[in-house]
Amino acid sequence: MTAVPRSEIDEVLGELKSLIEGQLGDDLLVADVAHGELSITVQANTLPRVLQWLRDDPNTLFKELVDVCGVDYPDRPQRFDVVYHLLSMHHNQRIRVRVLTDEATPVPSVTGLFRSAGWFEREAWDMYGIMFADHPDLRRLLTDYGFEGHPLRKDFPLTGYVEMRYDEEQQRVIYEPVKLRQDFRNFDFLSPWEGAQDLLPGDEKAEEPAG
Repeated sequence: MTAVPRSEIDEVLGELKSLIEGQLGDDLLVADVAHGELSITVQANTLPRVLQWLRDDPNTLFKELVDVCGVDYPDRPQRFDVVYHLLSMHHNQRIRVRVLTDEATPVPSVTGLFRSAGWFEREAWDMYGIMFADHPDLRRLLTDYGFEGHPLRKDFPLTGYVEMRYDEEQQRVIYEPVKLRQDFRNFDFLSPWEGAQDLLPGDEKAEEPAG
């Protein structure tokens, strides 16, 4: 099987980019072809309309929602990118659609357009705290019901906020604030045969080399 030259891929994606620019107009913020991939950024409130057009138009037919994921940029006012990866089996093409949002502004749910979006959006809510308006069942998916915070945010502490253990007296699982069991210790990883200055048990049996 012969690989398609990059120049031909970029040419096809350039035609698709021009089609999208002409169709979306002001709803389109950025369109870019790089590394053999087409990425577009659109206004969040126009997302359902944009995805529906990409799904249904005969020239696009992006009928498969492959993934929805988040990206966290905590220094930005709109700290989250919400990224949708679409696949057109008919045209053998892919596209990346991106919207921006913050911690308080919901992104429109697209579960009415793609059934697979249900779990993807729940995962984004669980991991990043990205809210999706009109989602039929927006609750945690990968973490426990009592989990606090969103672990893929870049400001989430490595230890978390609470720890879980089973309490024998109460006969149930309980949640407590994280408690580090020991202070930080500076370990000496030098080889005992090369770097240690003190004698170790058994060293007295070693014989000094002759001469």
